[in-house]
Amino acid sequence: MGRDRPLGYNHFIGEIASKIYVPQAPAAVSTLRIVHYCPAIRLELGGVARSALDWCGLLARRGHQVTLATYHSPDVPADWDGAGGRPKVVWLPPSPTPNWLISRKALEIWRGLLANADVVHLHTPWMGSNIQMARAARSVGLPYIVSLHGMLCDWPMSQKRLKKTMFLRLGGNKYLCDATRLHFTATAERDQAAKWVPGAKSAVLPCLIDLRPFENLPGVEPAHQKFAREFSGDEPKLLFLSRLHEKKGIDILISAAGVLHKQGRKFKLLIAGTGRAEYEDRLRKQAADLGLNDVVSFLGHVGGVEKISLYQSADLFVLPTHHENFGLVLVEAMAAGTPVVTTRGTDIWQELQSAGASISPNDPNSLATAIGQMLDRRAELHELGKRGRDWVMQALNPETVAAGYEAMYRAAIAENSSLARYSGRGHG
Repeated sequence: MGRDRPLGYNHFIGEIASKIYVPQAPAAVSTLRIVHYCPAIRLELGGVARSALDWCGLLARRGHQVTLATYHSPDVPADWDGAGGRPKVVWLPPSPTPNWLISRKALEIWRGLLANADVVHLHTPWMGSNIQMARAARSVGLPYIVSLHGMLCDWPMSQKRLKKTMFLRLGGNKYLCDATRLHFTATAERDQAAKWVPGAKSAVLPCLIDLRPFENLPGVEPAHQKFAREFSGDEPKLLFLSRLHEKKGIDILISAAGVLHKQGRKFKLLIAGTGRAEYEDRLRKQAADLGLNDVVSFLGHVGGVEKISLYQSADLFVLPTHHENFGLVLVEAMAAGTPVVTTRGTDIWQELQSAGASISPNDPNSLATAIGQMLDRRAELHELGKRGRDWVMQALNPETVAAGYEAMYRAAIAENSSLARYSGRGHG
């Protein structure tokens, strides 16, 4: 049976069960009390918000008491009230210093949450508020886990390097190295981060993704109705869908589209997402300067059923990224049955390649060649997409991955309890 599974399946599932991911923990009560802190749940910001929502929602449905503390989160589900297998949302007062520290009142609320928690899970590691949250957890003997979300990898650390190194020196490194676990979504992410957090205890677990919206796909109709002009012809459709940010390589994709256009290829490039207005203007100007106004369409933010339908409607999904610690949109595209072209900037590129993705250098000519080669196989793309979808549904099965997260939490709790007993500290 295993031989019928796409390559890469055993790698993911095998590591979930191995010490590379999480150590074996002693038996523990079935229900965990988990408190997550993520200051901004806005889906247009990208994968951190999506991950926090999926992790909270899936773990709550598995019977755990999950609380999400946040203060700027328009995309939190309205029914998250802590009942019926749903997480509970606790709204913190807005930060008096944006992107830095939280208020005294917010800290009081946070300490109240810790009184009824087994473990704390922190996101957005560059936020100074994480240092405050971690310090509060340590003061009452609670274990805490920090998900790095790729932020200590080589490419992100090359951007605003001085500011980031100063943050690490002024308390950031201590709160990270004192964490019960630093959570990485790929071994490549962990290995890149190691030089910044030497000696930190780590756990590697792939993203816990709610795949239910992809089990029964909506078909192409919702996207065709919303974007009727873009789908009016039968040219191959190339799709980019993500946050509009320099690290995503969108300028490289537009330049590659220019190369393909000069070669006489017929296609449309659909760019879905939002970002800084000046950056989007720069991309639009680039497309216009290359004579691609009739080829490139900017669709804005697309979510929900229309997003999945858009994936399905594309012949290829292209993300020439400089860096992704996991690349949720790549997994989503494959879950929708759409073949993928991406780069080695994705830390799980080997697993994606084993499942049928095309991996290209992220320069325009190489990317144009990779796209052209895939389009030359247009008749085979359906089968290639099915191969990728099968891999996602098997290798990233939420029940299997969620069990890995539960083991990580329990190992952290058990280890923290052992340390507390050894040092004579109580758990208050």
